[in-house]
Amino acid sequence: MKPQLKIFDFFKISALFTIVLLSSCASRQNIVYFQDEPLSAAIENSNSNFELHYKTDDLLTINISALDPKVARPFNLEATYTTQSVIDGQGVLLQQTYLIDSNGNIEFPVLGTIKLGGMSRTEATANLKRKLSEYIKNPIVNIRLANFTISILGEVTKPGTYTIQDERISLPQALGLAGDLTIYGRRDNVFLIREVNGEKKFTKFDLTSVNVLNSSNYYLTQNDVIYVEPNNAKVGQSAYNNGVILSVVGILATVAAILIR
Repeated sequence: MKPQLKIFDFFKISALFTIVLLSSCASRQNIVYFQDEPLSAAIENSNSNFELHYKTDDLLTINISALDPKVARPFNLEATYTTQSVIDGQGVLLQQTYLIDSNGNIEFPVLGTIKLGGMSRTEATANLKRKLSEYIKNPIVNIRLANFTISILGEVTKPGTYTIQDERISLPQALGLAGDLTIYGRRDNVFLIREVNGEKKFTKFDLTSVNVLNSSNYYLTQNDVIYVEPNNAKVGQSAYNNGVILSVVGILATVAAILIR
């Protein structure tokens, strides 16, 4: 009967150590988004009218069209043919872009110097239409930002730099591109690094709160950097695995040896 009690005591001790180990696992409060609002609640987004504004070093593709294509042709840059491989001779047509200079200007065919820096796509389109109307009846203007990139670093599944096709992307959408935060990413400590007038600005987001939806920086802009801080479990993971677990195994082995004597 006595050996059975010792074995039973061993299992109790093993269970106790298991509980201690599991207590370090992430809790619901650490991993769930938007915890302070019921899922059925309607959240008003104060940034619903957000529009990206063009900056220095932006590359824009601008297409001008009209009922008579010949009339619009002088206002468009010709596409360039680029060889992809010297082996197979395959090539693609690349549409030329307009670079916004340090003064916020581009050089446009026929029209000359035009200021687009600081404007949204809506404003830039209206500006070009107004100038083109002197030459073209009912001109159609399409503008796209060709080099809109963001970088996502830290505790996400796929860190890296991403090219954004649209001109409107939110913080959650960006994190979705990177495969979401890992289990080790701190939902309450996500940083946005943004350059404003030559200075780096830092904004902290708490993704566990619904208030993030109304942040003035909820939508991202050109060259934004998102950094997800690792939690304590990740920071101490190496020491934890190599130290604590080995110690626990050693203690269990010692206890087992004593109990089965």
